[in-house]
Amino acid sequence: MSHTFGVHAHPDHVWEGLRDVGAVHERLIPSYVADTRIDGVHRYLTMADGWVVHEVIVGIDDETKRLAYAVVEGSRPELAHHHASFQVFADGPDRSRVVWTTDLLPDEHAPQVRLRVERGSEVMARALARIP
Repeated sequence: MSHTFGVHAHPDHVWEGLRDVGAVHERLIPSYVADTRIDGVHRYLTMADGWVVHEVIVGIDDETKRLAYAVVEGSRPELAHHHASFQVFADGPDRSRVVWTTDLLPDEHAPQVRLRVERGSEVMARALARIP
């Protein structure tokens, strides 16, 4: 599934926030994530309710402004496979378009994950617009 959202900020500023993989709790979704811990390519997100999601940062590409990650443990709903990426594009003066692509299994959880992506993108768009 792919979801696109706009951000009222220059693509370089939006990318700066997305690529800061250790600051999800400060720069992307502060109302949902309470803390972020990095251990090599492993990222641990502690959600506001204490739930921990373990991810692997698959790639950070500054040239294409693309970040890819995989959830390996702690997904809600529980998924057998969850890989996602963000990519930032210019969308006019001081405006960006972010494409959030998510691949998951089993397929029957797609509607629930789509709702989380839509809500998360609203929070991210507001947070990323505040990046100095």
